[in-house]
Amino acid sequence: MSELLDIFHPSYVLRNVLYGGMITGFVLPFVGVLMYARRMVFLGVTLPQVSAMGIAAAAFWHYSFHETLSPHSDFLMAFMGSTIVTIISLLGLSTLERRGKGLVEGRIGVLYVFAGALTVLLLASDRIPEVGVIQLLRGQIIAISDRDMWWLVLLYGMTLVAMWVFRKELLLVAVDRDMAVSLGKRIWIWDLVLYGIVGITISLGVLMVGPLLVFAFLLLPPMIALRLAGRFSSVPLLAGAVGACIALVGFVTSVLLDWPAGATNTLVSCVLLGLVMVGQWVFHGWKA
Repeated sequence: MSELLDIFHPSYVLRNVLYGGMITGFVLPFVGVLMYARRMVFLGVTLPQVSAMGIAAAAFWHYSFHETLSPHSDFLMAFMGSTIVTIISLLGLSTLERRGKGLVEGRIGVLYVFAGALTVLLLASDRIPEVGVIQLLRGQIIAISDRDMWWLVLLYGMTLVAMWVFRKELLLVAVDRDMAVSLGKRIWIWDLVLYGIVGITISLGVLMVGPLLVFAFLLLPPMIALRLAGRFSSVPLLAGAVGACIALVGFVTSVLLDWPAGATNTLVSCVLLGLVMVGQWVFHGWKA
């Protein structure tokens, strides 16, 4: 019991891991709901891999021209490379989708395979100090520094403000594009806003907690919220609350059982979704 109470003490050594995971678990489900509404669910697994490719590409380019990096420039280099590659990939997929040529799922699958292969090849170069870049790709959930926490709070805070200010336009364009056109909305502008939000949140999330947990937070809390919410307007806030609770329970479980935090959070998300599905099935069966 004392070990459990120590986790919530302000001087706890892994406090940034707890707070960073909860912040990530709260923000990413908001983006996940927008991706659901925009029918971009399959991109949830592809974009974290694309973000990892951007980190590897930025590291390859930078280490090719600079022998060393400071911790500050190291983080900025990885974040900028990840964000730029992610947004460019989204714009390319959106352009192909508007032209209506080919299968959307096929293009997403090709992008995932290409990003995974290129990431491995870039990391195989002798120019890249392998250990440091691999830590970036896996996320620093076990060692989030105070500086990283400030970046996380600042960028995710700006993202939440943008999603709140433009929530009506983003949801309208995502759910009913024909209605948005009839109301005179410039769809391409709001698509750019959405892609910018998605690119920043996923890129920062991959740097902090790794691709696996980013995909879990994008996908699972919105699925749980969609099953529990009475109306769609309450889904984003409920999904964020579920994601934050999952991060808290997963972190406590990982500390008590000495498990990796990222994989534990993902497992807790899957277990919670399973419990909700079974509970609803039992309830509807008993009601019938």
